[in-house]
Amino acid sequence: GGVPPAIDLVLGATAGCLACFLTNPLEVVKTRLQLQGELQPPGTYPRPYRGVLRAAVAVCRADGLRGLQKGLAAGLLYQGLMNGVRFYCYSHAEDAGWTAYPGGTVAAGAVAGAVGAIVGSPAYLVKTHLQAQTLSAMAVGHQHNHESISSAFRSIYQQHGVVGLWRGVTGAVPRVAVGSAVQLATFASAKDWVCERQWFRKGSWAAVLAGGMVSGVAVAVTMTPFDVISTRLYNQPVDADGTGKLYRGFLDCILQISSKEGLLGLYKGIGAVYLRLGPHTVLSLFFWDKLRNM
Repeated sequence: GGVPPAIDLVLGATAGCLACFLTNPLEVVKTRLQLQGELQPPGTYPRPYRGVLRAAVAVCRADGLRGLQKGLAAGLLYQGLMNGVRFYCYSHAEDAGWTAYPGGTVAAGAVAGAVGAIVGSPAYLVKTHLQAQTLSAMAVGHQHNHESISSAFRSIYQQHGVVGLWRGVTGAVPRVAVGSAVQLATFASAKDWVCERQWFRKGSWAAVLAGGMVSGVAVAVTMTPFDVISTRLYNQPVDADGTGKLYRGFLDCILQISSKEGLLGLYKGIGAVYLRLGPHTVLSLFFWDKLRNM
């Protein structure tokens, strides 16, 4: 508390962008792993990406070292919009005293995350398209073949209008709402807990990092199924009227993945999700906390 919501908007956006720059390579790997073997039974498809490290090497071989930063501009735009709005809304909830009620932190985090996801959805859509693009021999999922972030926005708008820019938002809202609620709730609780036991001094960077690491574990476990669904909905090919060719919506996506890929299909890429979310959670919350103190 103690920071005006308008300032928190700027600080949250800055923190998210700083964390994104450092963790975007893991986001590229995560996207490829989640699209691999789409709607195919386990063991029946080629696997150009095997595990986080080998997948990162495969990306480098196909796209060069720069391939690990694919979609960075769209990722920075998404993080700036989503986290700015998310922390702005959460700061308002703190000022209003809503987070002091039982469950208030979780509810405020969920609502703030949902609003942030809606605002940042077009950027996440383009980011997913760009990160999935690669050589045909290494391609997984549908290839949209955009030349740049600007051409991607222009192409989607020209073909499907403003509504097309928000395609897949039904998967993004529960993804970020769940992740945000768990992240903000566990971060605050864990940070207070380690300070109460005098393991770390209150306000120290170690206490912030400890809270962030606990948040990363919790977020990865709860968020991965929603993350897989979100990636699939954003990347699927669409008809001329904007209707998805693979999934009719959020629930249909869950049912199809579960029936064709098994329940473990909803946890594809969980290693990359944690390795990305862990550092991203630590970094974004660490930067946010320290910027607020400044």
